[in-house]
Amino acid sequence: MFSKEQLNAFSKTETPFYFYDLSLLNKTLDAIKKAAPEEYHIHYALKANAHPTLLELIRKAGLGADCVSGNEVKRSVECNFSNDKIVFAGVGKSDKEINYALDQDIFCFNVESTHELQVLDQLAKNKNKKANIALRINPNVDAYTHKYITTGLEENKFGINPYEFDIVVEELKKLPDLNFIGLHFHIGSQIGDLTPFKNLCLRVNEINKWFIQKGYLLPHINVGGGFGINYKEPDNHSIVDFESYFNVFKQFLELQPQQQVHFELGRAITGQCGSLISRVLYIKHGINTNFAILDAGMTELIRPALYQAYHKIENISSSSAKQVKYDIVGPICESSDCFGKAVELPETKRGDLIAIRSAGAYGEVMSSRYNLREPLPSVFI
Repeated sequence: MFSKEQLNAFSKTETPFYFYDLSLLNKTLDAIKKAAPEEYHIHYALKANAHPTLLELIRKAGLGADCVSGNEVKRSVECNFSNDKIVFAGVGKSDKEINYALDQDIFCFNVESTHELQVLDQLAKNKNKKANIALRINPNVDAYTHKYITTGLEENKFGINPYEFDIVVEELKKLPDLNFIGLHFHIGSQIGDLTPFKNLCLRVNEINKWFIQKGYLLPHINVGGGFGINYKEPDNHSIVDFESYFNVFKQFLELQPQQQVHFELGRAITGQCGSLISRVLYIKHGINTNFAILDAGMTELIRPALYQAYHKIENISSSSAKQVKYDIVGPICESSDCFGKAVELPETKRGDLIAIRSAGAYGEVMSSRYNLREPLPSVFI
């Protein structure tokens, strides 16, 4: 993964820092464009990583922006994404965020409740505007992923449930400042098996037909994202199989000729191009385990602590042939500040460089100032 030149540069750089391989990002974007039919609209999910350097390349590749906060909308505008390619989702949009997005004339608001419809209609009326909206539908499709990143079940807080459809349709008739243009779905994140996407297509077909029967032939169907990456083998699977992913929708999604399909991919685009680079501060030899204590912690990459997520961990500076198992931990005053247990590495010593791989998505954007930690720099190649 890392060249001698890169390792030499790393050795002279203060750690910890986020490292991004822009060449890999460009190759990933090329793979998306090659695999996706021309009529597919791809929006990049800023929640995965909103660094302006990455966003510039993503915008230049022709992708739109999928936002879940007002500041993500603002970042998209600042990074020159076309306003008519910006969508705004989120279960709890504030009035301030909605008003900003209305001022930018964004493409669409993905609305998650009847109450939100009412609020958005009033705010649009106050500005003498009409807001494009899609209904975020809860399809009750299991993504078979971690419960914290499953979003498409009836027990989740997201979206409008099918038993509410009649109520929502009647409500929309009373809201003249909303322009109902589509349906939006999203079932979860880090989905490795394609079966949930097939199941989503079948459910979307049913729901789309229901709305057509009610007189709503909607021009836009947004099927969300959630396609996962291979955390165990980041070098062998640095670019996901976009062709197989899009083929599921080609095969199973039944749209009318007037309808266009939209996607929201995040992790699959930026996940593998980023690593968290850290140094070993101390080695502790315990009775049952050894600890390698790093200068990076859960404040820089919270996924292992939050989701018990796996990231491949490599000692990229040791040349030792001896293999030793370590618990890889950080400096934060929490027992959950652990990146991996019983990780087999070359014998490791103070000052060794450690790479925590596949950190380009939900790494930097989820970092915190807990323990008054400093924000980390980003290094690009």
